Amino acid sequence: PFPAIYYPPKYQSVLEIIPQGTANLQRSRYITFSLAGRGQRNADTPFAAMFPGLLTEGIDNAASYAFRGIVADSVRGLEFLLTRRELDAARVVLVGNDVALIAAALTAGATHVVTTPALFYKTAELATKTPTYPLEEINDYVRTYPARAEAARRTLGYYDLRGFAPRVTATTLLMAGAPGTLLDARALEPLVAALKGPVTVHESEQSTYKDGLYAERWMAARCGITDVQSILPEHWRD
Repeated sequence: PFPAIYYPPKYQSVLEIIPQGTANLQRSRYITFSLAGRGQRNADTPFAAMFPGLLTEGIDNAASYAFRGIVADSVRGLEFLLTRRELDAARVVLVGNDVALIAAALTAGATHVVTTPALFYKTAELATKTPTYPLEEINDYVRTYPARAEAARRTLGYYDLRGFAPRVTATTLLMAGAPGTLLDARALEPLVAALKGPVTVHESEQSTYKDGLYAERWMAARCGITDVQSILPEHWRD
């Protein structure tokens, strides 16, 4: 059996089989499974998501919020992966943004998580401190529909990572922002404290290469892959 990397739906319109820049050779050591959430390319009928815009789609009603379905998709994807006989159930890594951590909380089976919070950590509070997307979508929405602001905050509260963290028993690599940024290691301390399983925090070095290399080595070490150099992008190798 083989270890697996599961990529739950990301916050982008196009589905990538593996993240852009990742070497195809990764698939010689891991089972890799990327899932298109509803609204993404290849899963965009009858609903096609807008980017920006998805973060606030239906946000004024928790029952109709788009991410309710996307989270359900991510959970179903993990359930499917766990049925594969090729899988080593002791080495199942979820890699992605907030949705990866939420899926690990809602479904048994994830042994490791690599998560980069971007959408659902103190969202309503942090959105007021940045003009940068995706959180600027919240600001746009509140400016356009001020009467719906409280309903939007209430919906976001259901998705806050701090509420899911106590259910995450997987070993977690938390990819924080660079020091001084909105989601740096210090800002994420309450999330780290709430996670039930072991946590490693990597503060961004503002380099796709350095951060990516750290994550690849972290996953390989925990999955018993000793020849990680051979599956890295060529320009990342020593």
